[in-house]
Amino acid sequence: MLNSDSRIDELVSLRRGMLKFARLQLRDDASAEDAVQEALAAALSGQKQFNNRAQLKTWVFAILKNKIIDIIRERTRSPGAAIAVDEFPEDAYDDLFNEKGFWLEDARPSSWGDPESSFSSRQFWQVFEICLTRLPENTARVFMMREMLGFETEEICKELAISPTNCWVVLHRARMGLRLCLDERWFNSENRYAEL
Repeated sequence: MLNSDSRIDELVSLRRGMLKFARLQLRDDASAEDAVQEALAAALSGQKQFNNRAQLKTWVFAILKNKIIDIIRERTRSPGAAIAVDEFPEDAYDDLFNEKGFWLEDARPSSWGDPESSFSSRQFWQVFEICLTRLPENTARVFMMREMLGFETEEICKELAISPTNCWVVLHRARMGLRLCLDERWFNSENRYAEL
C-alpha cells in the first residue's frame, strides 16, 4: 500500500523530477508547483487504484501529465488566452538551405551515429532539456503538447485556436531548433560538454 513510510519517502524523492518536468511543460513556477502538489495529493488519495500494477514513478508521472494537460486546457479557455505561437521569423532557417530546398554543404546535419545510445544517457537528457528551454516559449509549448503530452494535432489546434498548417510549421521549426542545438551541443563530440 502507498501509505507505508517507504512509499511516502519514494513520493517525496520523486517530487524534484516532477517539478522539473512540470516547469518544462508549463514555463511557470507557480503552476508547476500546483500541478506537482495536485499530482502527489491524487497519488496519496488514490493509493487503492495503484496496487503495484506499474512502477510508482510511472504512475505518479502519468497523474502529473494529466494535471499539466488540465492546466494547459484551462489556460487556453481563459479570456485573453490566445497566444502567438509562431515566434520564429519566417526566414529563420533559410540560410541552411539552397534555393531548391537542399541542405547547404556546411549546414548539413552531422552524423548522429547511434542516437538510441544517447537516449539512455542522463547527460543527453540534460542537454535536451536545455535545448528545449532555449526554444521560444510558445513554440516549445506546441512541441511539448504534441511530443511529450501526446496531444493530437487537431487537439492542439483547437486548444490554441491555430490552423493545422500553422501547427505543422511551428512543430517543424521547433524540431529544427532542437536538431541544431543537439547537433552542436551533443552529437558534435568537440562540444559535447560545452556550456550552453
